[in-house]
Amino acid sequence: MSGNEHGVVLDGSRILTPRLVLRPWSVEDAEAALEVYGSEDVTRWLAPAMTRTTDVAAMRELLGCWTANCEVLERPAGRWAIELRETGALIGGTALLPLPPYGVDLEIGWQLAKAAQGQGYAAEAGHAVAYYAFDAGIDELFAVVRPRNERGAATARRVGMEWVGETEKYYDLRLQVYRLRKGELDTSGPKPR
Repeated sequence: MSGNEHGVVLDGSRILTPRLVLRPWSVEDAEAALEVYGSEDVTRWLAPAMTRTTDVAAMRELLGCWTANCEVLERPAGRWAIELRETGALIGGTALLPLPPYGVDLEIGWQLAKAAQGQGYAAEAGHAVAYYAFDAGIDELFAVVRPRNERGAATARRVGMEWVGETEKYYDLRLQVYRLRKGELDTSGPKPR
């Protein structure tokens, strides 16, 4: 187990923060995950576009695909379920994935159930995954945000990311690009709301 001065602890396949546990997804998470990925308010902002998952069986299948994909990804890439440390409730997901078209840049992303939004959990999870990536030797991370996704852009800024422009390079969509370099990671944790 390793950690840092701002409360992020790397514990095997889990990443712990003061309020959260980021852990690998399991198909048994399907019902709780449907609260996140079954919401049009969440999926409409994802890049690449993802249609709303409509039932537990479809969510179980999607989680099975994510789990299988994570087995072939090179560290530090991966996907994690976000749980509240205090209750164990699954409230969302976060990911660190290679961006198309070349898979060289790494994208950090986060999604929360509607009931968990507005409490700083996404920024806390994003900050923790950034710490994990930089601890693994990555020099910079990107977040791509659809125009008009003000919540996603605000979270990227709270993680400490800086806006670097717009592009159509990723996913064949016009996206806002945010970047965080290793030396810019705020050691005091995510910025307050």
